[in-house]
Amino acid sequence: MTISKVLASASAAAITSMTLFAIALTPVAAASAKHHAEVPSADIVDTAIAAGSFKTLTAAVQAAGLESTLRSDGPFTVFAPTDEAFAKLPAGTVETLLKPENKDQLVSILTYHVLSGKVYSKSLAGKQIEAATVQGTTVSVDGTNGVKIDNANVVKADIKTSNGVIHVIDTVLMP
Repeated sequence: MTISKVLASASAAAITSMTLFAIALTPVAAASAKHHAEVPSADIVDTAIAAGSFKTLTAAVQAAGLESTLRSDGPFTVFAPTDEAFAKLPAGTVETLLKPENKDQLVSILTYHVLSGKVYSKSLAGKQIEAATVQGTTVSVDGTNGVKIDNANVVKADIKTSNGVIHVIDTVLMP
């Protein structure tokens, strides 16, 4: 066998090996890319701000001094009332709660909307439970016909964040 035939054969073998190696790695690379694509980079607060429909909630979180907590590692599950949900409260309620002298009441209301850990809607489906809130009391969860938290409907579920999950609700929960 001549040197050129040996080199050609070795070259062909190397190309074949590299091709097979690349094909073998394709599912691993795809799975890795998918895993990284599924990990959100925004925390609960930034996700709520970016959504644009939680201006009142984010203002309340800031006024209550809870922003750094909801930016921490958590994880947390937040039942997030929309601006429309806050608008359903009696006139003047939000303004009164945002006053510094009402901070304790505001903290109590907001932490009533938060559970420790990540709770996804699929784990609530078909169940009726009482869930412990960060505030210290429990909320009633009814997952037998959609998901309802106390008297609020979950209108959008399972918004993943880097430190938990958000479920959008149509009514402000009151402890």
